[in-house]
Amino acid sequence: MDYHSVLDDNPDTLQIAMAVDTSPGTVVMLMRLATAIKKRSTEDLLGLKLRQLMLLSYLNAGTPALQQQLCEALWLDPNNCVLLLNELEEIGYVERRRDPADRRRHVVELTDQGRGALERAERAQESLGDELFAALSDEQRATLRTLLSRVAV
Repeated sequence: MDYHSVLDDNPDTLQIAMAVDTSPGTVVMLMRLATAIKKRSTEDLLGLKLRQLMLLSYLNAGTPALQQQLCEALWLDPNNCVLLLNELEEIGYVERRRDPADRRRHVVELTDQGRGALERAERAQESLGDELFAALSDEQRATLRTLLSRVAV
């Protein structure tokens, strides 16, 4: 079928043209979802900035970590990573110390206070998730989580 046949008044060719899938692709839908999550994940709701939450989550999964690992894992410029760590250290959520094996490197560790802040923020995010995924059953949510964990980098 060429371009001109789609533009004629024949109901058969119009129906074929209307059958074309115009829904957004998976990546676009994921970007929209990420944008909705980012907009709703306010500091008022979480008690933390979203980037602070991401760093604390990373540390919670494998604490302690080298500062350079944090920068790479969170895709942060080293200068921005230092600024973020300064914020978190100032409010008592992380501690930095020299690596005994290599004094040039810093080891970053989540504090008990940081763990508590992370738990509160995660509870707030769960309620946000309940709101965003209300149309999905528990089984569908579990499937979504499994699928996302397969492709998450």
